[in-house]
Amino acid sequence: MTGKERREQLLGVGRTLFAERGFDGTSVETIAEAAGVSKPVVYEHFGGKEGLYAVVVDREFERLLELVSEALTGGSHYRQKLERAALGLLQYIEENSDGFRILVRDSHGGTGTGSFASLLSEIASRVEHVLGEELRRHDYDDRSAPMYAQMLVGMVALTGQWWLDARRPQREEVAAHLVNLAWNGLSGLEQRPTLDPRRRRKELLRLKRQREKAAAREEKAAGKTRRNQPDDVPAEP
Repeated sequence: MTGKERREQLLGVGRTLFAERGFDGTSVETIAEAAGVSKPVVYEHFGGKEGLYAVVVDREFERLLELVSEALTGGSHYRQKLERAALGLLQYIEENSDGFRILVRDSHGGTGTGSFASLLSEIASRVEHVLGEELRRHDYDDRSAPMYAQMLVGMVALTGQWWLDARRPQREEVAAHLVNLAWNGLSGLEQRPTLDPRRRRKELLRLKRQREKAAAREEKAAGKTRRNQPDDVPAEP
């Protein structure tokens, strides 16, 4: 192997071992053995497991941050931005499970790298900008944008940690439910959330008709009750 190829091999081996065993459970010996090299080769490229771990964490940090940032800058509607961000995180988890397992553990103090908390804080600062625009558009106080950004990012991140092992339902369905709660709130949850705008419009139309029919039945029942009341008995308020 060339020096570059060997470095990439060691990063791949280290990434897998750190995900399985954590930083403290992984030694230079196990990294070297898994890579089929001697310990001095690991030291030559990274100066020890701390250096290797730092590069692995930094790579995953930047990869996830880039995915979420692209989602927030894309999309024409704010709901679409939220959908893309939630789906991007879940896609990252699905395709980079080892990387996410490493990120959700706070980075080892000796590496000098950021922790998962600092990653979420960085993402929240970018979400804050988007939320600030949305709040101003509705004439709300945009000073609450940082708080709402932390809430949204925390909700999505914790759901991602749960889904890392659960893996059900599928990521599109999980993202749809996440956006359903974040966008509509508990009082306005959609019964059948979806990421497809056309299906969502059909579902909203179905719910509107359902509510109209329910209101008509209630009005009909109330009218029947009024007709059946004797004239000398005052109607209930």
